[in-house]
Amino acid sequence: MLFPGIVVIVLLYLFLQQEDSTKESYTISTIPQEQTEQFNSNEQQQIKDKAKEKEITEEELKTEKILVDVKGAVKYPGVYELTMENRVIDAIELAGGYTEEAETKAINHAQKLQDEMVIFVPKIGEVIENSLSGGIATSVPSQNSGNTNDKVNINNADEATLTTLPGIGPSKAQAIISYREENGPFESIDELKNVSGIGDKTFEKLMDLIDIK
Repeated sequence: MLFPGIVVIVLLYLFLQQEDSTKESYTISTIPQEQTEQFNSNEQQQIKDKAKEKEITEEELKTEKILVDVKGAVKYPGVYELTMENRVIDAIELAGGYTEEAETKAINHAQKLQDEMVIFVPKIGEVIENSLSGGIATSVPSQNSGNTNDKVNINNADEATLTTLPGIGPSKAQAIISYREENGPFESIDELKNVSGIGDKTFEKLMDLIDIK
């Protein structure tokens, strides 16, 4: 009678051991899978977060305010606030559009704007240098407009034309105009150094670009 009881106990013990081993095996096999799923989920979330941040940054750049200086043959020259998504035509429209004497053939209306950009609209037949102090020339008159002298005549140039010269901003341009109104036409280009704010260094940049006749 004792022997069958021992056999039953041994069989029961072996059965319980096998069940524990199965549970342990199941537990061991499932832990890495859960960790992998969690890792993949975190990685996907990081990718989504980075993509969202990139979208926000690009959107901010599109709406960032910039200042553009519109000069020359427009109805209301001045500095206007736009965004980097705007085009040259948007700035010109803000300035009231072109005047009747504006030369528009060389202007790229589709060009995107940049901060501190200068848009100069020349008059018909006006010749200017393809550079503006502190900005970008977005338009220049046709080189075959009939005037072969590419120098700026400081005796009759208006403020917009004078500001196309390197180192000459609106204040210095107005000083040049005031000087010749008070003292008469310049008799030589060297006389330009008598104008307040124009020293030897500035004159050296201008001497090959200006004329008095």
